[in-house]
Amino acid sequence: MAMYIRVKRNKTTYFIQCDPTETILDIKQKLQNLIDQPVNDQRLILVATGEVLDDSKTLADQKVENDCIVALTLRKDDNEFEDVNIIRPDDFYQSRDADGGLNW
Repeated sequence: MAMYIRVKRNKTTYFIQCDPTETILDIKQKLQNLIDQPVNDQRLILVATGEVLDDSKTLADQKVENDCIVALTLRKDDNEFEDVNIIRPDDFYQSRDADGGLNW
């Protein structure tokens, strides 16, 4: 059964079509084609729980469901992974409301 997950990093969101039986490594390989970063330099974290996803386990094994949000962090030069940094669009809407902008 096809599903999709939202992979977020900074201001970017990738919509990845996948299947619950795919492993995290499969998802990282799909991302490698999009972002040109080796799978070993990627870390995926389930945003709802903060759990680092295990490469060898499937999406279903780790309770990653349709439309879940997963954070992507990359390995830095010091061999550590960067912190999760997802920028939300809230600031845009607040600034529009603050100056009497349009009602959405």
